[in-house]
Amino acid sequence: MRHLFVMDPLHRLNVSGDSTYVTMRECSDRGHKVHWCEPSGVYGIDGRARAVCTPVRTVAEAPFFHQSPTEDVDLGDFDVVWMRKDPPFDMAYIFTTYLLDMVPAHTMVINGPAGLKLFNEKMWAARFPELHPSTLITNDMARLRERIESFPGRAVIKPWDGNGGRGVLITGKGDRNLGSMLELLTGGGVDYILCQPFLEGVEDGDKRILIYDGEPVSAMLRVPTSKDFRGNMHVGAGVSPCELDERDLAICAALAPELKLREQVFVGIDVIDGLLTEINVTSPTGIRELNQLYGSALEVDLVDCVLNVLNRHRENA
Repeated sequence: MRHLFVMDPLHRLNVSGDSTYVTMRECSDRGHKVHWCEPSGVYGIDGRARAVCTPVRTVAEAPFFHQSPTEDVDLGDFDVVWMRKDPPFDMAYIFTTYLLDMVPAHTMVINGPAGLKLFNEKMWAARFPELHPSTLITNDMARLRERIESFPGRAVIKPWDGNGGRGVLITGKGDRNLGSMLELLTGGGVDYILCQPFLEGVEDGDKRILIYDGEPVSAMLRVPTSKDFRGNMHVGAGVSPCELDERDLAICAALAPELKLREQVFVGIDVIDGLLTEINVTSPTGIRELNQLYGSALEVDLVDCVLNVLNRHRENA
């Protein structure tokens, strides 16, 4: 088997906590051939996608990555192309997905580039109002203020295209900073933002659920610190074990058909107070933390899953 990982530079990976690293290592441990490149290494010629990429054997001990000379390879020569570039989901990211659309049908792209373009992490979640917090999406500052002042409790405002908790703010009726917040986040009424009621259950943890090919495989609570209300691990949130309840399973079941249709194989969703807040399809994380919590090896399950999906993909191609 041959794999290409389109990703951030190797030196930027935190090997103690990175899902991409441990997945590459699992592929290498199986004797599969692994290459990597940055998105800038992918290009198109005559309707075919190619990449200037580097063969690498990934191991458990430092220096972790044993690289060979760079090669120029047609992406059709790979069995699986993993799109693992971290956000932001900007125009450079979107352009890479257009190039990945040129990958021939016998090669599997994880996650499918058409779905990556379609499923914005916050906006797509809003298409499931029965699962999602009440949400206003607008750049109208007067409408935002009216909405916020109608809430009995606090409100959350955040950019539609943010990631990692960037730009997420808590406010509420009577907040004298509200005008400045709205001006800042909307760029003076130009940029769209999301406005939702603050979900008090986030204090007990933001539940991250990993989904492989439409099926939930593991979950954890990301618990904010006393210094930050956000449940993002990179801002210091801790993690604790949790179970999947009936509501979690119902949410996963509702999403599964579209995830499978668009070949969104490796997905992480966020649930607070039984409500779906995000659907992460662009380089989801959490494998290492979940492995540590439960003594699991989710990278093994992920590669098994991807190979099964690859077989199905080729049968349908």
